[in-house]
Amino acid sequence: MRRVNEALREVLSEEIGALKDPRIGFVTVTGVETSPDLRQATVFVSVLGSERKRKASLAGLNSSHGVLQAAVNRELRLKRTPQLSFQYDPTIERGVRLSRLIDELSPDHDPKR
Repeated sequence: MRRVNEALREVLSEEIGALKDPRIGFVTVTGVETSPDLRQATVFVSVLGSERKRKASLAGLNSSHGVLQAAVNRELRLKRTPQLSFQYDPTIERGVRLSRLIDELSPDHDPKR
């Protein structure tokens, strides 16, 4: 399953970058979790920008799922082409926030920077 998830992530990353939907901003595919029967795949994405940009990008991705599924079917030889659903992945945002907090707590931190 790990190889299937990674292959899906690579194909989707490439295809999302080629989409022409103006709602879709700077999106990074952070991971994919596919069900064992290959019927469902949850695609975790990180979106650069505000909450409004994030919602618009997710709406654009969800409306483009048919095009993306066709690309997966074309690129990968799977028994089934999974139904794609997109979900925001907050881990990168949390990581940046934690890094900032750690920097603030360090003894040599200069608050003017």
